Amino acid sequence: MSVEEKFDSAKDQVVGKAKEVEGKVTGDKAREAEGKAQGVRGKVKDAVADVKDAVKNAVDDFKEDSKKDSNQ
Repeated sequence: MSVEEKFDSAKDQVVGKAKEVEGKVTGDKAREAEGKAQGVRGKVKDAVADVKDAVKNAVDDFKEDSKKDSNQ
């Protein structure tokens, strides 16, 4: 996961939590829901980045194994 992706997902989680708390304090259910949604979006971005990294690693491993097999 790149630094930009980490920052972006963390920003969404933090800003989402702030909006959620603001909504709870002010009794604004829409703002609270908006905050929860933004927090979830940040978590989803984390998960997607983790999957991208796992796929990239798997592809890289496959390429390495293929090179070793072809050299034998």
